[in-house]
Amino acid sequence: MATSGEAPESWYLALLGFAEHFRTSSPPKIRLCVHCLQAVFQFKPPQRIEARTHLQLGSVLYHHTKNTELARSHLEKAWFISQQIPQFEDVKFEAASLLSELYCQQNLVDSAKPLLRKAIQISQQTPYWHCRLLFQLAQLHTLEKDLVSACDLLGVGAEYTRVVGSEYTRYCIMLLLMERKLGEVHPLLTLCGTIVENWQGNPIQKESLRVFFLVLQVTHYLDAGQVKSVKPCLKQLQQCIQTISTLHDDEILPSNPADLFHWLPKEHMCVLVYLVGYSYCNDFLLLLILMCFPVLDSSPILSTFQVILLEHIIMCRLVTGHKATALQELFCYDFLCCADHLPRHCCGLFQGLYCLSVNCMDNAEAQFTAALRLTTHQELWAFIVTNLASVYIREGNRDQELYNLLERINPDHNFPVSSHCLRAAAFYIRGLLSFFQGRYNEAKRFLRETLKMSNAEDLNRLTACSLVLLGHIFYVLGNHRESNNMVVPAMQLASKIPDMSVQLWSSALLKDLNKACGNTIDAHEAAQMHQNFSQQLLQDHIAACSLPEHNLISWTDGPPPVGQFQAQNGPSTSLASLL
Repeated sequence: MATSGEAPESWYLALLGFAEHFRTSSPPKIRLCVHCLQAVFQFKPPQRIEARTHLQLGSVLYHHTKNTELARSHLEKAWFISQQIPQFEDVKFEAASLLSELYCQQNLVDSAKPLLRKAIQISQQTPYWHCRLLFQLAQLHTLEKDLVSACDLLGVGAEYTRVVGSEYTRYCIMLLLMERKLGEVHPLLTLCGTIVENWQGNPIQKESLRVFFLVLQVTHYLDAGQVKSVKPCLKQLQQCIQTISTLHDDEILPSNPADLFHWLPKEHMCVLVYLVGYSYCNDFLLLLILMCFPVLDSSPILSTFQVILLEHIIMCRLVTGHKATALQELFCYDFLCCADHLPRHCCGLFQGLYCLSVNCMDNAEAQFTAALRLTTHQELWAFIVTNLASVYIREGNRDQELYNLLERINPDHNFPVSSHCLRAAAFYIRGLLSFFQGRYNEAKRFLRETLKMSNAEDLNRLTACSLVLLGHIFYVLGNHRESNNMVVPAMQLASKIPDMSVQLWSSALLKDLNKACGNTIDAHEAAQMHQNFSQQLLQDHIAACSLPEHNLISWTDGPPPVGQFQAQNGPSTSLASLL
């Protein structure tokens, strides 16, 4: 308790110091921190201290506890009181921003929107907060798929930053608008690239803008399935990250308050660059990147990065013949998706790919069908349909369903998406079907189209699959020389990836080819290779199917059965052990 001679600020500063000490302790002592802040109200403080303390309590409770109701109560009081106090913008708008975030977490979006609109309306004389609140409301509209409203708000922000002379934030907004207007992406890419290169400003901000622009450019090419075209942009992106990592954030601070933004923190930016740069790399490099996450702070965007990296790791594992490990990572992936409320169709897609790899065709069909029901993303829809078509081909008795699917992904006309690699995959599926139906000339036409497209953009796995299937066709037709010309490069490419299934297929064909041509030694070597690949894949298959996580193949709805797997398999399937 303060003595009568002490200034009112003395007790407040003492309690605040104790609260901060407890908050930053290792480990944090949040309960004691909250007690110190609550003690401030015993002194009947002035409105400014009362509002700030409500904000501090709300922030601590929101970020460090699960008591969201109490956090919400304090933030609502901070917002209400601060509106009555002149020249109190930081507390007022931070309370509004945090409270709207909490409303969204509680699915009270209809409460968050009017709150943000009011805060935006009264913050026009505070450039930093006005821009930040505009970004926040635009992000909320984006999450609701209301891109028209989001673009309208970004347009308002662009005009506002022009008026207050904030070139950097204006360019950030222009890049965001480019991300939303995909139909106009090519002219916008050219325009924004020129603007960013010609802008003379803060070095950190310029490099940050270049990274933002290049990330959008890279993801645009990758979404279009143009892997080869993306390589020059990737090189520029890696150079940018090397440059930005040598610059210090505190070297030059922007003089304009509206410029006090980074579109992404530097640490997160480095992870993002490696993520987009190695989206088709081997699983070892991806695991190295994933190991970076525990040393970075927890945030929604990092959770999204973790999920995307796990997607790539799982696909790498399935291709390289490590299904048992992929299954455990798939369990972690499903858990993360549900914990972060990410779309359920992604779980169905990757479970379907696992089912395909272990020849559980009924389960693969169920997973892909469930994923199709839930997705609204066109490229993802086309990818799932392509894989479902391969299930029907392998089952061999689903002609009507198969033809219905193939009509919807006809690569010769009206293909539903612009993705180069998905269209090439559609040609391959047509070639595979024609092969199984014995229509070899038609199969060759489709597979040559696949080869032409996959070679143009370095789609190595599609190239290897097309070569080995063409080799199989020539072998069936008795053209052993041409078959060998297809199978040998297929084997070399599959070894480089490495793709265990294509190597198994290629080695079987090489064994039969050399035997038919009387090359006894080469036939024996190919037979030995085939035996080795068969043993490795069989052992991995048995290991995967014996894991309790294998039961995921039957899970198509509701939360993942976490307790069941952890009880049977201990910590080996936990996210902590994966990291």
